[in-house]
Amino acid sequence: MPHTPEPDEDNLDTITPPQPVFHVEQALLGALLLDPHRLDDVNGIAADSFSTAAHAALYAAITTVPRPDPAEHAKNTKWLDRVLATALEEARGLTASYLHALVQVCPWPRHAPAYARMVEAEHARRRLLTAAERLVHTVHDASLPHPVQTALAEADALAAVVDDIANRFPPRSGVLPRTPAPPPTAADDTEAVEEEQLLLATATTRPDDIDAVRWLLPDDLTLPLHAGLWQCLTTLARRDEPIDPVTVLWEAQQRGLLDDGCEPGTVLRMLAEPAGSVGHWGERALQRSLLATAEHTGRRIEAYAGDSANTPFQLVAGARRALADIAAVRTRWQHATGTTPPQQRRAAPATRAGPPTTTAAHAARPTRATR
Repeated sequence: MPHTPEPDEDNLDTITPPQPVFHVEQALLGALLLDPHRLDDVNGIAADSFSTAAHAALYAAITTVPRPDPAEHAKNTKWLDRVLATALEEARGLTASYLHALVQVCPWPRHAPAYARMVEAEHARRRLLTAAERLVHTVHDASLPHPVQTALAEADALAAVVDDIANRFPPRSGVLPRTPAPPPTAADDTEAVEEEQLLLATATTRPDDIDAVRWLLPDDLTLPLHAGLWQCLTTLARRDEPIDPVTVLWEAQQRGLLDDGCEPGTVLRMLAEPAGSVGHWGERALQRSLLATAEHTGRRIEAYAGDSANTPFQLVAGARRALADIAAVRTRWQHATGTTPPQQRRAAPATRAGPPTTTAAHAARPTRATR
């Protein structure tokens, strides 16, 4: 194989495998280089399923270069030369010695289908991790003109990836990720605190408007005190009892909201400064809640996908459970805004041959993660 590596080329023979899948990819490529006809037994993967550019280029070359006659392939390296020349167009660091090393490290070429399945599983984990990272990034992108719509679109894209993985690796009942979910991010938003105080004060002044925002739940508010006071307001309204700063303060005392040292005078002053409308402040609180839920969902799935010990079955089960939280808040957001647009999922990239993936519906859980 006529090829002399340039001085700046990587010596792939000395690369330390970053993960076990690197060895799996080497075994699979070695099997296919030794016996190209085993490619007929390999499915579910494409060049982008591999973890390195060099391996991706090699697989693409193996699947592109016409297969040799088995008898001729056993006698010479002409086909390997063509594969190397094709792969070098995308990965300059490849060498003839690396291809020979791949053949040597393959323990059992007939196990190529099993190796391919392992590569597919690791690729699924990386795809899920990337989609979850995009969702979290979107939540924190302050430049977006429509943050809720964009976050929901990314959540749908994430769900589409989960559906595609489930189609390839049907989930087993009761199999959840072993990875602990990360704790919710602590809220530290001065604007949110001020707006929630205006919500509480305005609802106290205009209690007749509370019924119109039944889609707002106590957990949507960022501070425990605010959540408790909103529960006081909704309870008094449901009982059709008088509502003013004093009655709300008394209800708060009955619920133990003042036990942490909160001064009664502070609560009274907060509830005596209304502005705007209950619906406006309620919608603002719900928007923050939806984005916070999206972020926490993304971080949960990031944690699951970041743990290489989790199987695709576990990733699907855990991701779907996490996505149900977004579905629940999405429904309340649509009630609040009076819009129920159809969910439009961005098609997830597919590598397995077969019929199109059917997107599964995600049932909303009645409660969401506490922030």
